[in-house]
Amino acid sequence: MTAEWLTCSDFVTATFSHDFVADGYDHDSVERIHRGDIDEWIHALAQSGLFTNLAVTSASESWRDDPHTLLDALLADADEVTVKRYEVAWDAMDRSTFRAVDEYA
Repeated sequence: MTAEWLTCSDFVTATFSHDFVADGYDHDSVERIHRGDIDEWIHALAQSGLFTNLAVTSASESWRDDPHTLLDALLADADEVTVKRYEVAWDAMDRSTFRAVDEYA
């Protein structure tokens, strides 16, 4: 028997993924995650009681460095159509961000 270590991302998926996708596509949520407004997710992680302070801090730093990792964890159990819808929205936000940066450069 091979033991598998569960990561913080695995627990986030198990804890929050179902609720995240159950209500259908949520543009506001993906937009907030995309711009790095992830405090609600960090708070939920901390309040869940499943994680040490170190794990919450580690997840927080990881998500702040790359918010897409949070979205990946939230969509890990979603069907491929739902994942594609969120990815298309994320890519559109990336393009919009790049255009805005180019306009100010």
